[in-house]
Amino acid sequence: MSLSPGDHELVVAELGREPTEAEAALFENLWSEHCAYRSSRPLLGAFDSSGDQVVIGPGDDAAVVALPTAADDEDGSYITLGIESHNHPSYVDPFDGAATGVGGIVRDTLSMGAYPIALADSLYFGEFEREHSRYLFEGVVEGISHYGNCIGVPTVTGSVAFHDRYEGNPLVNVACVGLIEDPDRLVTAVAQEPGNKLVLVGNSTGRDGLGGASFASEDLGEDAETEDRPAVQVGDPYTEKLLIECNEALIDEGLIESARDLGAAGLGGATSEMVAKGGLGADIELSDVHEREPNMKAMEYLLAESQERMAYEVTPENVERVRALAERFDLGCSVIGEVTDGTYHCTFEGETVVDCDAEFLGEGAPMNDLDSVEPEEQARDLPTDVDFQHAFETIVGSPNTASKRWVYRQYDHEVQVRTATGPGDDSALLAIRDGEQGLAFSSGADPNWTAADPYTGAQAVALENATNIAAKGATPLAAVDCLNGGNPEKPEVYGGFKAIVDGLADMCGTLDVPVVGGNVSLYNDSVTGPIPPTPTLAMVGTKSGYEAPPLSLSGEGTLLLVGARSLEGDAEARLGGSEYLVQFGGTDRFPELLENPDAFLATLADVANAETTLATHDLSHGGLAATLAEMVTAEAGATVEIDLPSKGSAAELAFGEQPGRAIIETTDPDAVSEVFDGVAPVYELGTADDSGALDLAVNGEYLSAYAEEIASLRSVIETELE
Repeated sequence: MSLSPGDHELVVAELGREPTEAEAALFENLWSEHCAYRSSRPLLGAFDSSGDQVVIGPGDDAAVVALPTAADDEDGSYITLGIESHNHPSYVDPFDGAATGVGGIVRDTLSMGAYPIALADSLYFGEFEREHSRYLFEGVVEGISHYGNCIGVPTVTGSVAFHDRYEGNPLVNVACVGLIEDPDRLVTAVAQEPGNKLVLVGNSTGRDGLGGASFASEDLGEDAETEDRPAVQVGDPYTEKLLIECNEALIDEGLIESARDLGAAGLGGATSEMVAKGGLGADIELSDVHEREPNMKAMEYLLAESQERMAYEVTPENVERVRALAERFDLGCSVIGEVTDGTYHCTFEGETVVDCDAEFLGEGAPMNDLDSVEPEEQARDLPTDVDFQHAFETIVGSPNTASKRWVYRQYDHEVQVRTATGPGDDSALLAIRDGEQGLAFSSGADPNWTAADPYTGAQAVALENATNIAAKGATPLAAVDCLNGGNPEKPEVYGGFKAIVDGLADMCGTLDVPVVGGNVSLYNDSVTGPIPPTPTLAMVGTKSGYEAPPLSLSGEGTLLLVGARSLEGDAEARLGGSEYLVQFGGTDRFPELLENPDAFLATLADVANAETTLATHDLSHGGLAATLAEMVTAEAGATVEIDLPSKGSAAELAFGEQPGRAIIETTDPDAVSEVFDGVAPVYELGTADDSGALDLAVNGEYLSAYAEEIASLRSVIETELE
């Protein structure tokens, strides 16, 4: 480990001397891109994080948002929202890299005084046909399922995408929702008072994960899977489960003044950030840390990212009770120092190894001023002579649009008995019984969209997640983002990254959805090149009650397409960013989005909650044909006919992926048309029936498929992996 010459000069000027080995390593990690956001922080002001529902916004381990019944009620419930990436570790060791990503985001939730109630994973890999991509895919899913299932937190939603530019650098983004049923249980990372003790609770400290923060801030090299293995943490979900329950007991008894998860940069990162937030300092004796390996150095105590550990600020009179509770749950417990009004001061066996200003350590890294190149607009170059039926079968059978059942069936999404609508639908729906509320949860991004048009594609990601929530009758409440990009020192890469930040921020602002927290992961480059700019968004929404219309057709109503800008006025259908172009080649501009998406979402949620609504499904990935195929069952089919040659070809209308649309099966189409009048176009597609088949005619092109055929096409992931 070594500081860059410029950073070294700044540190020497601040300290008035050369840094010790431990100080240099601590500065390198806390001033890394992963911790300090040196390239991204100048851009993040584009996001609006405010709102009456926002209790705690960006800057803590997780954001805190009041549920609607709590906005004007001091006794109401809060939820926490957090999202993290574990990208590089999951390439080096897919099982442990993904598993510890789950563990870390859960501890971020615990540190706010919340109980974790749901997880979402958004995963991105190289082409499914490649053996190495499948190896990573299987290992990551196994790691997530093992850890989440063992700790008893349900994984209820998420996304999976395959794209050739993730081959050398997969992405593993994990989000967590926590519940705080009593606002008095809320805890923050702000250290409160000099004289309070700093107590480390949880697993013993080893050498695993050393330099994880700096490792996450570098491109992956050819030898990453062997050379970078020591930077990957090893998780123990059974200890994490004990830590979850111990944390609950500590909060129940009011023993915690502030808390921080030990994640990036380990003990040094967590404790220095706590006291810096309070404008305070600390005295820490590193040899007091409970350890599992002999002869550890001061730097190793400071920076090891051993898992399942929490740092707590505790008043002196409560220390013994904290120790007793830790012992009850068979967890290690060390009093490692105390909060002071001085510097951040660490000793090792009585010798000073760190002595610096905590705020300078955490906030002193200078921001990068990087060049950027704006992405170019795609030209129109469409494939020709593609058979309509063949296109349908190819797209429905693509791993990107196929069923992800192989993934989510490995997750226990019923544990805690809150899951009203589980994986496989547009969004999950959780029962928050205090207040009789449903909490909708959606997460994901589409690299095809943002590769084609970073700005509009990122807007589409936000609109897509919000539509997922509205299609189940909920109103978007708040979101967190995980902004993944390549090496920002490359102007064309940084230009694409800036575009996804602006696109996501602009659409969330239009929808009045505050972005209350998030994560940035840059330097996702490898020998295969940079990843596509990937703005994962995890969004929650609320509704009264826990019931929602299903995705599957009932076979008894009229089918309507709502929000279809391409079927109105002078707008034309486009194929930019679509799976159709991935499969058959060509380029196109990204589709135009709705002019009033906020009104569209509110109306869609109202319609979804109507008694006459039989089924709803967001329309985007794979286009209209793939969406209808997903709704067909052995008992219920659909007959659809579209004759609009002036609005585009059959391929454009059937396979274009314009977000901000939905299919509604209803027994009262006139009522739906009436409420959408002046908000968004409504187009009558045809009828649902009991045929168990999809019959689709578009501008003189025809396709037909039975439910059994569709199910076989959509099971490609299961078929290939089992």
